[in-house]
Amino acid sequence: MVGTAMGTSNGRASTVGAHAIGTLLALLAFTGPTAAVEWPSRPLTLVVPFAAGGPSDVLSRTIGERMHATLSQTVVIENVTGAAGTIGVTRAARSPADGYTISMGHLGTHVVNGAMYNLPFDLANDFEPLALLASNPMMIVSKNAVPAKNLKELIAYVKANPGKLSYGSAGAGTMTQLAGELFKQMIGAPEITHVPYRGAGPSITDLVAGQIPMATINLTGQTVELHRTGKIRILAVTAPERLKGVPEIPTAIEEGMPGMVAQLFMGLFLPARTPRAIVDQVYEATQKTMSDPAMQNALLDQGLEPITNSSPDKVRAFIEEEVARWTPVVQAAGLKAG
Repeated sequence: MVGTAMGTSNGRASTVGAHAIGTLLALLAFTGPTAAVEWPSRPLTLVVPFAAGGPSDVLSRTIGERMHATLSQTVVIENVTGAAGTIGVTRAARSPADGYTISMGHLGTHVVNGAMYNLPFDLANDFEPLALLASNPMMIVSKNAVPAKNLKELIAYVKANPGKLSYGSAGAGTMTQLAGELFKQMIGAPEITHVPYRGAGPSITDLVAGQIPMATINLTGQTVELHRTGKIRILAVTAPERLKGVPEIPTAIEEGMPGMVAQLFMGLFLPARTPRAIVDQVYEATQKTMSDPAMQNALLDQGLEPITNSSPDKVRAFIEEEVARWTPVVQAAGLKAG
């Protein structure tokens, strides 16, 4: 009886051991090198939460074309618009965590919207950040009739004319408005009137025509050309340091405004719980693409500053810092969804 019992016990142990080994091998096949071989086996979708033609869309198409060569699969761009990017981000958050749906996000979708909307997803926990790709700094710009040749002179002019000035932006709740509100808060001039436009183009048109005295707008090739031909005056960029594309323009920090940093970061995200092996593979493809000088030059031509040293951990830490920095600005400005 004892021998039979021991034999039965060993048999069960052998069966359990074989089952455990089989399970382990299956897991390794999914998370280890085999996954890198089997994935991707079909085209990927890159969800852009904004309409075609904007900075996020242009960047997505540029990187999608180049990632195709690295991943040996087509990257299909899907523009899902509405609610300041929330509809597209919701679509991405609810996609299967299989690596076949990547999403483009930026400061508006992954920082500001959380302070303005009751979102149907958790920004902190429903995404796996991959990498930041580029930043698009704002600029503080004036019409030529404003007697200010630099940012310090503009601030003095604003304070000498309380209640008489306005600034234009690309629209309510946009990064351009946030930059303007941060500027107002930092110089103590809450009376500057915000004039929201339906996009950057109309605000630039009115600035050139002299209809508004100043504006906070995205850096683009068009605005740089207008500055260099004397049609508008870029007084400062709101970046941490001078930009590669326009190194002659000082930063607001250099002009005596430490903390006046406002730039639209753009990066890639996967749904939460995407297998680590796939996250790593997409990240490696992204970094290979971003290290290409041709890619970097393409972004500079579009007014974007390439980011080549990003990582998932850096993205997560950066977003946490930006949430802490911008939420008080949004609240102080009284910005609400709507």
